[in-house]
Amino acid sequence: MSQTFSIMKNHYSSRGPLAHDPADLLRSYLLMLQTGTFSITDWVDNMRRVPLYAILSGFTPGKTPGIGTFYDFFKRLWLTKLPNFTPKKKRKRKKPKKDKKKGEKAPTTTTSKVAKLVACIERSQSRKRLLPFDQIHTLFKQLFVRPSAQKGLLGDTQNLCLAGDGTPLRTSVYPRSKRTCNCRENGIYDCDCLRIYSQPDCDTGWDSYRECFFNGYHLYMFTTSSSKYDLPVYPHLHKASRHDSVSLLLTFEELQQRHPDWNVSRVLLDAAHDAMPIYHYFNKHKIVPLIDLNKRNAGNTKYKDDFSISPAGIPICKKGLEMKNNGYDHTRGRRKYRCPLVKKGVVTCDSPCSESPYGRCVYTYTQDNLRLFPTIARDSNEWKNTYKRRTTVERSNKREKVNYMLEAGRHRSTKMWTIRLYGIIICQHMDAWFKESNLELQSTLLTA
Repeated sequence: MSQTFSIMKNHYSSRGPLAHDPADLLRSYLLMLQTGTFSITDWVDNMRRVPLYAILSGFTPGKTPGIGTFYDFFKRLWLTKLPNFTPKKKRKRKKPKKDKKKGEKAPTTTTSKVAKLVACIERSQSRKRLLPFDQIHTLFKQLFVRPSAQKGLLGDTQNLCLAGDGTPLRTSVYPRSKRTCNCRENGIYDCDCLRIYSQPDCDTGWDSYRECFFNGYHLYMFTTSSSKYDLPVYPHLHKASRHDSVSLLLTFEELQQRHPDWNVSRVLLDAAHDAMPIYHYFNKHKIVPLIDLNKRNAGNTKYKDDFSISPAGIPICKKGLEMKNNGYDHTRGRRKYRCPLVKKGVVTCDSPCSESPYGRCVYTYTQDNLRLFPTIARDSNEWKNTYKRRTTVERSNKREKVNYMLEAGRHRSTKMWTIRLYGIIICQHMDAWFKESNLELQSTLLTA
């Protein structure tokens, strides 16, 4: 972490008293997360009582920084004066419709809304949008992500396969707000005046796993599927009511702008992202999306003549059998299917669809339907072996929320929640380095 000051030197003055080294403050904060301490106040007290904590942080026992020093350091990690994305004064929020069923995701976003968002993103691709957490992301990128890539823990960054998914982040039980008007004294209890929200970026979302509504954020995370340690590479906190498909597009665009040297070849997503505009978006960027089909859109559809298509995109013959996959032609962008009743070059069907001894052939073109006819067939071994690594993002989210107790933070601002989140994913990278160094030591001892 010795490069921390060189990255943050523009945020420090060259005059006045000598400041604490930001590398020591960052190291101390990461140690606080490792020890399971939730409060900066408690951590400052622990460093004064336990000299080992001060030594590991890089401070001299008895000369440890105070609470204000840590919060001054956090201010330098946040590039705006406001601690949140939006101002605290807002209109009264509407209560969500409680019509969710078991297993359903966040409020469903229509395909037209996703298509409008894709069009908006494509119009503004040339402009890089500055974000308040760019400073801490720069630290994370240069001090942890790049070393992990150099160690080979992220896979090939020129042929990268990413897994993305959203998870609820509960910050409080109820949304708290304060009135700015005197309507209650005048007998008006349901007014639409501005209110002051303590967490303006949070709202109410649906937790499909716990089958309940919650107040907080919607954390969208990208991890590399090639990493055996389930390492995260880019997180973003959205409002809780945002759908996975919307969070995916916004977060992926930010990732590409902050990692222009990466070449993403595949993206692994669950059924919540099964929308045609998303397929077109990734196809335009020459990225292969592996997305599970949404069961609500399942069912056989008519294709050609008397043939229909199964929910997995496989043609079904007159006998009601799925046809055999005979390979993909990348030059023409089509997949060939043969009669399923051809055995050793002989048609065994009692009512063949074609007079040819080769049997009936059907071609499915990817451009006709990117969703049903992907370049990698859903029933192929390549799809199964690749898509099973999608759970890497779920294991990463589990480590953040269970092992490092992300939701146990006592914060009221997006700034502190973002800093806590980045501190936890930094600890995940350090844990991977530690495990990798132990494996290298064991191999050295065995070969010695």
